[in-house]
Amino acid sequence: MAKLETTQKAKAGRGSHGSNGGKQAAGAKPGFAARGPEAERRGPEPALRSVGKSVERVDGWEKVSGAAKFVDDIEFGPGLLYAAVVESPHAHALIKRIDARSAEAVPGVVKVVTGKDFPYTFGLYMKDRHIFAQDRVRFVGEQVAAVIAWDPKTASRAARLVKVEYEELPAIFDPVAALARNAPLIHPGLGDYPRVPWFFPKAKTNVAHWRKTRKGDMDKGFKDADVILEDAYTVPRYAHCAIEIHGAVGLYDASGRLTVWTASQSPFTQRHGFAEALAPLGLSHKDIRVVTPYVGGGFGGKAGVSMEILGAALATKVQGHPVKVLWSRAQEFVNTYQRQGVVAQLKLGARKDGTITALEHKLYWDAGAYVEYGANVVNAAGLSACGPYRVDNLNIDSVCVYTNLPPGGPYRGFGYSEFMFGLESHMTRMAKKLGLDPVAFRRKNAIREGDALAYGAPMNPTGILEAIDKVAAEVEWGKAAGSKDPRKAVGKSVVLFWKAPAMPPNASSAAFLKFNEDGSLNILVSGMEIGQGLYTAVAQIAGEILAVPAAKIRVETPDTDRNPYEWQTVGSHVTWGCGNAVKKAAIDAREQIFDLVERALHVDRASLYLEDERVKSRNKPGWGLRLRDFVIAGIQVEDFTYKGGPIMGRGVFLPEFSSAIGDPETSQGGHPNVHYTTGAAGVVIEVDRETGKVRILKAALAVDVGKAINPGLVNQQIIGGLVQGFGTALYEDMRFDAKGRLLNANFSDYKIPTALDIPDKIVPIIVEVPQPDGPFGARGVGEHTMIPAAPLIANAVEDAVGARVKSMPVTAEKIALALAAGKPKTPGKDR
Repeated sequence: MAKLETTQKAKAGRGSHGSNGGKQAAGAKPGFAARGPEAERRGPEPALRSVGKSVERVDGWEKVSGAAKFVDDIEFGPGLLYAAVVESPHAHALIKRIDARSAEAVPGVVKVVTGKDFPYTFGLYMKDRHIFAQDRVRFVGEQVAAVIAWDPKTASRAARLVKVEYEELPAIFDPVAALARNAPLIHPGLGDYPRVPWFFPKAKTNVAHWRKTRKGDMDKGFKDADVILEDAYTVPRYAHCAIEIHGAVGLYDASGRLTVWTASQSPFTQRHGFAEALAPLGLSHKDIRVVTPYVGGGFGGKAGVSMEILGAALATKVQGHPVKVLWSRAQEFVNTYQRQGVVAQLKLGARKDGTITALEHKLYWDAGAYVEYGANVVNAAGLSACGPYRVDNLNIDSVCVYTNLPPGGPYRGFGYSEFMFGLESHMTRMAKKLGLDPVAFRRKNAIREGDALAYGAPMNPTGILEAIDKVAAEVEWGKAAGSKDPRKAVGKSVVLFWKAPAMPPNASSAAFLKFNEDGSLNILVSGMEIGQGLYTAVAQIAGEILAVPAAKIRVETPDTDRNPYEWQTVGSHVTWGCGNAVKKAAIDAREQIFDLVERALHVDRASLYLEDERVKSRNKPGWGLRLRDFVIAGIQVEDFTYKGGPIMGRGVFLPEFSSAIGDPETSQGGHPNVHYTTGAAGVVIEVDRETGKVRILKAALAVDVGKAINPGLVNQQIIGGLVQGFGTALYEDMRFDAKGRLLNANFSDYKIPTALDIPDKIVPIIVEVPQPDGPFGARGVGEHTMIPAAPLIANAVEDAVGARVKSMPVTAEKIALALAAGKPKTPGKDR
């Protein structure tokens, strides 16, 4: 196992920019102040009691004991039906005829469903996909029909008997080739698809969306450069590889109510998607309920709506019977979302002193057959592909291209991991062309608070310089390192990273909070616990305000009938958004408590505070009223009547300063990103000169989380993110044949890291420059820790043996071939 070292440093808060209703008054600590000027009369506030502590996970015992329920664990009784899907064997073809008679004749088959039964489209950002393929299929594995039967084996056997006649069409698998004028059109009706107003498809082409960002004067920027470096980098597709496969169970009952149990990051978004798609059947939002138990890993693959629509739709054909759709591991690889591939073309100009003068970044994304979610990945990248740098003259073209590969979509990092591979490789190469230290070059150009972002808004507070310095010190940057084995060489690298939550401007969060008779709490949210520790974090936030230990707080998994709204658990935004909603709910409950105590006991409200599960008064030393004694039953007063009743809090949070609408030709004028989380990472690696095998001796990552609600959970995110990222950097690679069939849809041929592959030592470093509108200053961190992994490896390999690999993964084979050739990979054009 990796040796873990931890560095944490709290840093004083800085001022904020912009307007946000969640900001604290100057000098106030979040979560403590009561309403109005009373807080000013209360004197010094206590130190944080729960926030900032590495308390045990509130869901830990359920999971380690096996008590936690996942979708496939839920019992539905003897009436449960099973569905198996008929999949396209072709990447692009017209559907000429479907013959289901043989399948329908199999004993135990209840129903065979085809596209004629559901001629409805769905999609989160653009409705470009049908529940079942209609007149054509666009990737190998696309669902064409489904068989519903009394047991899964019968369903699968009958599905193989469904005969589909196809007429193959030309298929295209390369995003650059798909842009050619004579390329076959994958979506002839693209111009008519409903979409959000910040998507810009190009009708009668394969361009599903084109995000353009323009800033400054490019001609002047490159004219002012002493050195210009141009080159291209390639990133392939990747699989999410969550432990739990996708699954959904739908039940359409006799009352016309549709309930769907899903393994999902997005229960409310799924309900909305189901309601829109199935509206022709007379279903509306009030008729649809989505229940999501614990989820066994997501990484973005369980966001939005993918196969879950099948559970909802099929249930309507077998009213009164629950029907289960459960993917196999092979289907998990093919017919959910894959991480999109990208071809990145970079042109970077800089002066001799290291000042960046211009950056041109073109990104051509292999988005697959349907882009209803993947296009937003492309959009997010197009707003941020300058990286965490001050760039006055900037052109970004982020182009979402249809291909006949499986649909691309969200994956941990949401496009940033992909574009940062090329960008951070390029930054190191530019520094060397200038004869400058790569760390000093990054430090000189790193973005600071108040700097103009790519789309014109100011940068939020950031501790990126502190992160750079801490990581550089941890890997002993500037100190030569060698191997005791003459066949091996040691290399180092340091890179930067950043990421903003990719979310609509009106993505909101809500929370309910209620006390129980013993003073314990139940919190209802619809943010998903997918392993990142959200439920523990929100328990700590509520516990901090209400003086209740996290161990006495239970956070409930989502049920759209019971739990309040949450847009989705994506974008590393739920600690910030959902956390703010929980904080407001806790403050609401606390204010009710203070109101009641003042009204019933006539205690000066300004003197009241909460401590050790009691209400206390600064004017009455030694006095305390236990929460358990009144939060349900109320307070008995002098005439023996009671005041009060059950204490329940509610909180809602929406970033009211955000706007997605800017100039479509420049992206200027809006405020699409609420904030950025920034950081730096470094590695020390050893490379075998003969085989090219890489061993990671040490990895360090420093991330500015604003405030670590639970430092232990942040450390785990750093370790897990780095290891997952190193897997994509060194091993993982989806391989397709010439017909678009995935060749390695299994864990034997698709290699992910094991315990033997993790670094010898991982050093998590927490930097804390508070986010003014975050709960206790917190901002998200879940995705960010994966982003720097690939350029870390590529740059360290070049540092060790002189081989520059410009395509992921950076495999031992590529390194060995470059070394055998006696020279590094072909360098870029430079001046």
